[in-house]
Amino acid sequence: MKAKIVVMPKQAVLDPQGKAIQNALTQMGYHGIGAVRVGKYLEIELTNSDPEAARQQIDAACHKILSNPVIEDYRFEIE
Repeated sequence: MKAKIVVMPKQAVLDPQGKAIQNALTQMGYHGIGAVRVGKYLEIELTNSDPEAARQQIDAACHKILSNPVIEDYRFEIE
């Protein structure tokens, strides 16, 4: 199995990296660019054959180490 994880800043949190990319795109002539948010994408190979146990393990890992729950949200899927 494989876990695909997306970690993004919460909507209420300022994203200076996203703002810098938005400004750079506009200055380079890419018009019509709205807000840009920058996050992380992770893929983790899982050896666990129990989907529910894998889901619990990935959720715990996301909450404890892969994201900062104060300023980031995460979502994942297991294939």
